[in-house]
Amino acid sequence: MTKTIMQPMLIYLALYFSIVVAESPYRFFDWNITYGDIYPLGVPQQGILINGEFPGPDIHSVTNDNLIINVYNSLDVPFLLSWNGIQNRKNSYEDGVYGTTCPIPPGMNFTYILQTKDQIGSFYYFPSLGFHKAAGAFGGIRILSRPLIPIPFPPPAGDYTVLIGDWYKSNHTDLQQTLDNGHMLPFPDGILINGRGSGATFNVEQGKTYRLRISNVGLQNSLNFRIQGHKMVLVEVEGTHTLQTTFSSLDVHVGQSYSVLVTADQPGKDYYVVVSSRFTDPVLTTTGILRYANSVGTASGPIPVGPTIQIDWSLNQARAIRTNLTASGPRPNPQGSYHYGMINTSRTITLQSSAGLVNGKQRYALNSVSFVPADTPLKLADFFQIGGVFRVGSISDSPSGGGIYLDTSVMGADYRAFVEIVFQNPEDIIQSYHLDGYSFFVVGMDGGTWSLASRNQYNLCDAIFRSTTQVYPNSWTAIWVAIDNVGMWNLRSEFWARQYLGQQFYLRVYTTSTSLRDEYPIPRNALTCGRAAGRRTRPLV
Repeated sequence: MTKTIMQPMLIYLALYFSIVVAESPYRFFDWNITYGDIYPLGVPQQGILINGEFPGPDIHSVTNDNLIINVYNSLDVPFLLSWNGIQNRKNSYEDGVYGTTCPIPPGMNFTYILQTKDQIGSFYYFPSLGFHKAAGAFGGIRILSRPLIPIPFPPPAGDYTVLIGDWYKSNHTDLQQTLDNGHMLPFPDGILINGRGSGATFNVEQGKTYRLRISNVGLQNSLNFRIQGHKMVLVEVEGTHTLQTTFSSLDVHVGQSYSVLVTADQPGKDYYVVVSSRFTDPVLTTTGILRYANSVGTASGPIPVGPTIQIDWSLNQARAIRTNLTASGPRPNPQGSYHYGMINTSRTITLQSSAGLVNGKQRYALNSVSFVPADTPLKLADFFQIGGVFRVGSISDSPSGGGIYLDTSVMGADYRAFVEIVFQNPEDIIQSYHLDGYSFFVVGMDGGTWSLASRNQYNLCDAIFRSTTQVYPNSWTAIWVAIDNVGMWNLRSEFWARQYLGQQFYLRVYTTSTSLRDEYPIPRNALTCGRAAGRRTRPLV
């Protein structure tokens, strides 16, 4: 199939293939997904490129923009992109994970129609199938506030995307084969900054302040970010303006995104930008460069030392990250207008991770269930009422204490409920979890086992509101979430091997209402596959 989708056709798709807000601007993207040789750690490997770029191009947008993203798959395998932190309000069909969206076949295209509805902030996109994430095809997403909405800091002189992550020299196909054979992955080979194993450069002018949007797009490791001789002021976390706390270094756990302000207030020279792994032995480290326009010297002196295995240091930093209650978010009203601490939760879900062997192969689970994909995307099976694809209630609200078993785990959730979710981590590694379609309040985290008494230490005033949270080793993290987005939503480990081998499930938020106020209909251009192959979505006109 030749690539024939051009901008007039994209406009047609925007008008006829989705429900969109007519007065909001449209932004068009035309992406070709290809293989290409990359050398991020000095050895050749097969990368996945977007329009020839590694990492992929940034998406720049404004609150409520309609994003029309035509993706042409020039690979020899199916492909999908997902949008970490973009809520896809009322429209999980566009979420881009296998439980909601049919993969794009080789040689074909699919046009995502997204809307950045009521969102601001720093996010990223990534390839969601198999182990494609270990080959590239990820990039930054920034959503700016609308012109009349104030932001709680002066406009910066520049705005940089900073994508950090651990990396392997092995091709992604070899890594996936290792997992398919029932083995765990080896320790990563290095760390990348914007696709480079060393030398990523950020140019600044003396006396000016810059915004850095830092996302950990890696596969498993928490990372610490710091800049030689410079402080960082945290201003935003995954769409929420924060209290402006100053840090000399910042832990960014896998899947998370942060915005910091850095002022070029030092003598004119080059300074090290340092990223190192947390809670690992050995410690991986890489460096980039903060380069002053009037630089008279290269970066020198010892690379600034960061924390290594200290859990308490990271926990205390996490507790210091709080919502700025007086700042406006995507709307004019202050972020503190929503008094979540005064709402009674109607349900508590406790999710406990585990690792073990099933049929002699490594698997990971939540509440003893290790997720296996169905032959049909769950959202399509739900829409077309295809039986036997999944069963609501196939994962329980609390740990069963039994051994790991395989199932296509789906949990039901009542629309408009207010729910408490407790992530219990009995293992000796740090974990990170993401919930598609939502942001949530991180009300508490601590060591040991969660109990009812743990609620006494919850932050019910200014907890950070985000979509990805860490859980420290042998510890718990509690979140509160308003279940206000109808759809089929993936809750997963961001430790990608664990996600691939079962540490995920889908949250089915359902309503009998057919009103567009609650959920958009299936897109007219939705691909169908599996047992839904050949089914009609809606007429084009």
